[in-house]
Amino acid sequence: MQFTAFSQERKNINNIDFLNMEHAKKVLQFHKSFPMYQQTPLVDLKKLAEKLGIKGFYVKDESYRFGLNAFKVLGGSFAIGSYIAKKLGMDISELSYKKMISDGIRNKLGDITFITATDGNHGRGVAWTAKQLKQKAIVYMPKGSTQERFENIKSENAEVTITDLNYDDAVRLANDEAKKHGWVMVQDTSWEGYQDIPKWIIQGYGTMAFEAYKQLQEEPTHIFIQAGVGALAGAVTGFFANAYKGSEKPIVTIVEPEEANCIFRTAKAADGRLHFVEGDMHTMMAGLACGEPCNIGWKVLESYADFAVSCPDYISARGMRTFGAPIPGDVRIISGESGAAPSGAVMEILSNPECEEIRRKIGLTDDSVVLCFNTEGATDKENYYSIVWDGKEANCR
Repeated sequence: MQFTAFSQERKNINNIDFLNMEHAKKVLQFHKSFPMYQQTPLVDLKKLAEKLGIKGFYVKDESYRFGLNAFKVLGGSFAIGSYIAKKLGMDISELSYKKMISDGIRNKLGDITFITATDGNHGRGVAWTAKQLKQKAIVYMPKGSTQERFENIKSENAEVTITDLNYDDAVRLANDEAKKHGWVMVQDTSWEGYQDIPKWIIQGYGTMAFEAYKQLQEEPTHIFIQAGVGALAGAVTGFFANAYKGSEKPIVTIVEPEEANCIFRTAKAADGRLHFVEGDMHTMMAGLACGEPCNIGWKVLESYADFAVSCPDYISARGMRTFGAPIPGDVRIISGESGAAPSGAVMEILSNPECEEIRRKIGLTDDSVVLCFNTEGATDKENYYSIVWDGKEANCR
């Protein structure tokens, strides 16, 4: 496990008002209008906290979200809703699920094709939303994507292709096709000229953070959050920085696979540039196998995140197994490879003597209250059981 601190030079200088409580309430109102909305559970792992020697260990379990087994639909649905609202000259607060899927809105919009690149969860959320709207979705998946995730997206009436490209190149392919055909690109990666939709996706993830904030029985002292491009990490970091503005903000640690650690590299370099991971990224944490940071998410992280860790796959595997076979008295959590990475990192830092310096610098003590997010369930069941039952943890998908 590698460890670095974020530079102090740009602390608190970037504007994160777009992730404040007012916006979070508006996002939650939008998601609550969906008939399938239910608040996902915040699991209090009292026995695990006791074993690790901390005061509290909470895990927000997104495997229950909208029946899609992952949090990603929050971002995709809010971005598509915001796109429709803007196109119709409405505020998102005026656009409920019922209105969004109505024939009246459909007739005003005409035919729209939404396109995205994904390893699975994001694409399924975009395809599901497009299906509700009676619109078309096209999804490109990177090489190595699993058949189960492919079939889950296809079941939402999407046109799906597994490419021979890595994730970032699949994003470029999707964007090229969007420009060529006039389709709507729905991606949480951002670049010059493509900012609105990634920003809406990041805001959409705020529902998860806002729910956790309201569910917590005590203030978290530490948040460990996983990063692919950094959109989710930016959403959680920005929300809690706003929520605890004027008081002691939780210490935020970003967790990535060592084979796809673009946020870690960028934080460590601290030279004002984004640092990419190129080529194949051999990690079983498929949802985090992203090599290029989202610049919107990065601006939040560079100002409000505190530390970053880069982890081998066994860290995630440890989290998955611990959740799947909990200490008696704790609730069982079904967590996929990307979902368990932060919790696995917490366990490693608190139990491995070689991590003593990391533990000290992050400030984990017996008074610490840790919050993590299980962002996905077993979205690839074959891989889940090969890890939890058979002990697989090599750096390969």
